[in-house]
Amino acid sequence: MPQNLSSTEFRFQIKDSLIGAQMLFVAFGALVLVPLLTGLNPNVALFTAGAGTLVFHAVTGRTVPIFLASSFAFIAPIIHGVNTWGIPQTMCGLAAAGLFYVLLSLLIKWRGSAVILRILPPVVTGPVIMVIGLILAPVAVHMAMGRTGDGSAVLVPENTAMIVSMVSLITTILVSLLGKGMLRLIPILCGIAAGYILSLFFGLVDFSPVFKAPWIALPDFVLPQWNTDAVLFIVPVAIAPAIEHFGDVLAIGSVTGKNYLEKPGIHRTMLGDGLATSLASCLGGPPNTTYSEVTGAVALIKSFNPGIMIWAAIFAILLSFVGKMGALLQTIPTPVMGGIMLLLFGAIMVVGLNSLVKAGDDLMEARNMCIVSLILVFGIGGMTFSAGDFSLKGIGLAGILGILLNLLLPGRSAEKNRDYKAMTGAEK
Repeated sequence: MPQNLSSTEFRFQIKDSLIGAQMLFVAFGALVLVPLLTGLNPNVALFTAGAGTLVFHAVTGRTVPIFLASSFAFIAPIIHGVNTWGIPQTMCGLAAAGLFYVLLSLLIKWRGSAVILRILPPVVTGPVIMVIGLILAPVAVHMAMGRTGDGSAVLVPENTAMIVSMVSLITTILVSLLGKGMLRLIPILCGIAAGYILSLFFGLVDFSPVFKAPWIALPDFVLPQWNTDAVLFIVPVAIAPAIEHFGDVLAIGSVTGKNYLEKPGIHRTMLGDGLATSLASCLGGPPNTTYSEVTGAVALIKSFNPGIMIWAAIFAILLSFVGKMGALLQTIPTPVMGGIMLLLFGAIMVVGLNSLVKAGDDLMEARNMCIVSLILVFGIGGMTFSAGDFSLKGIGLAGILGILLNLLLPGRSAEKNRDYKAMTGAEK
C-alpha cells in the first residue's frame, strides 16, 4: 500500500478503480464501434478516449463525472473523408471540428449560452442530425446483407449475412428493451457478441491476424495532414453534437443533483470536449463526445465521484497497448456490424426528430417548412456545390445551409427559441 495513503483512502481508491473498469466496459461497445465502421484503428480510439477524458477533467477541474469516447455523429463524414482524401487529411477536418467547439466555448463565455441557441435552434440542428442518420442508411443495409459499405462487392453470401445481421439486430433491441441493471446499458456489446458467436458457426471469422499480432504494441497513431476541403466538409457536422452537448451536461446534472451549467460552466465543458476531440484527431482517433451510457451507469450505481472516470480513462489507455485486442476487434464480420448499424443510424435520425418535437415549433409554418425541407433534401439527395477543386455536399452542406436560412429568412422571432431554452436550461 502506498505510504502516503491511509488504509481507508486506499480502499476507496481500489473501489473507484473497479467501478472505473466497469464504466469502461459499459462504454466499450460504442467506443470501438465507430473506428470499426469507419476504418480507423480501435486501439487508437481506446487511447484517445482515455486521453480525451483526462483532458476534459483537467479543463473542468474534475467536477463532472463524464467519460468521453467515439462520437457517432461523425461516422458519415469520416467514411466519406477516408474514401475521398485518406485518413491523415480526414483527421485534419476532425481536428478543426474540435477547434470549432473551442470557438463556441469562447463565444458562450462572452455572450452566454443563449447566443448559440439563437444561431442554432432546433429547426436547424434537428434536421441536420436526421441527415446524419439517413445519409448512412444505404451503408447499413449493404453491410447487413454481406456487402461492402458502397455495395460494390459481396463479402458474405446474402442468406448467411441476413441471418447473422438480424440476430445481432434483434439481440441489441431485446437487451435495450428487456435488459435489467447494467445489462441494459450495453445493448451494442451484447448484439456484437451474439452476432460474433453465430459467425463462428458459419466460419466467417479468421483468427490469423490475432495470432500474428503482438501482445503489447504501440497504437498505430496517424498525424493529420492539411486539406481545406476536408475542413469545410467536416466542421459543419460539429453543429449537431455541439448542441447535444447541452443536453448531455444537463442529463448528468439531473443524475447528480448539481448544476454544471454554472460550475464549472457550459463554456468549460464545451472547451474540454473540443480539446479532447482535437487531441484525438491529431493522433488518428475519432472525435470524442460525452457518453450517455456511462451517465446511465452513474445513475444506476449512484457513484458520482469524477475520479471514477479518471480510472476508466487510465484503463482505456492501458488497453490500447494490447495489440491482440485490436486485431480481435477487427475480425468482427461485416454482417454483425451491419445489423447494429441498422438500429444505430435509425436511432440517430430519431434523435433529430425528437429535438424538433420537443422544441414545439410548427413545422407547417412557411419559414420552418423551408428550413427543414431544404436541409433534408439537400443533405440526403446528394446536392453538391463546387468551385474549382472545392466541393461542398452532404452533411456539411446541410449544416451550412440551415444556418444561413435561419439567419436570412424573414419571420424569425424570440418565441422560436423559448421552448428549446426551457428544455436545455439555457440562460441569457
